[in-house]
Amino acid sequence: MAAPIRLLIVDDNEDILSTFYEFFNSMGYEVKTAVDGFAALKLLREKTHDFDCLITDLVMPNISGVGLISIVKKEYPDLKIIAMTGYGDQPGALASEARADVVLFKPVDLFKIEEKITGLLDKGSQNKQE
Repeated sequence: MAAPIRLLIVDDNEDILSTFYEFFNSMGYEVKTAVDGFAALKLLREKTHDFDCLITDLVMPNISGVGLISIVKKEYPDLKIIAMTGYGDQPGALASEARADVVLFKPVDLFKIEEKITGLLDKGSQNKQE
């Protein structure tokens, strides 16, 4: 049996984090959460988890999602990134500029995110086989 897909979900809203955690956990994903970019980087750098996909909010205290994406793309170029924002086009444009793989606008449908994860990781595994 294949190993579960490992997600790191970052959002400063505890309700969103727990909703995402419950949803993806129930779908068989291995899920870790972080309340801001600092906590996310700490988890990434611990090396105890090899994440497949990062799902991050864009507007957060400390390190913004855009800042987090920029750092992650430099340090972990293969990690797939889905960015979410409730603040319109400006953060979305910044996330694209920071090279997020997918940018979604809140409120987001969890099934749509799940579909995006599957698509990103399938594409990644096809690329690796070529």
